[in-house]
Amino acid sequence: MKHTCKITVIDKKCYPELQAAYLADPDSGPCPCFEVGQEYVFRREAGADDFYHFGRELDPPFPCAEAWDAISRYIYTALAGGAIMKNWTNDERVMIACCNDGTRPVVFKIERIDEAETDEERAWLAGHDFSHSKADAYTG
Repeated sequence: MKHTCKITVIDKKCYPELQAAYLADPDSGPCPCFEVGQEYVFRREAGADDFYHFGRELDPPFPCAEAWDAISRYIYTALAGGAIMKNWTNDERVMIACCNDGTRPVVFKIERIDEAETDEERAWLAGHDFSHSKADAYTG
């Protein structure tokens, strides 16, 4: 089975009071690197390894090393076919995470996309339940 990982920017926040109190440029504003709705699809297969290249070869390239540092472990897990957040999210193939910029965080939806290559894999995917409920939830 092949796996891809889709990253979608789902929100951006800006905390001007924190920027005013702590940043060298108190008027920095929201993150200039990402826009809500942007998508990045990572692949790791023969001839292509977007993870190894830190998304630089994507179109557009993944623009921020700090965001990469915050979410790359989830991308790697998804590309390896692992559960990104079993018993945390309502679908173990999905994670919601944000970059580590505390004054202007960007929120990402990280999705593992399974691509069955055989009838056996298609049957397994069709019969597997990736969902989790409140009763299953790990709350730390």
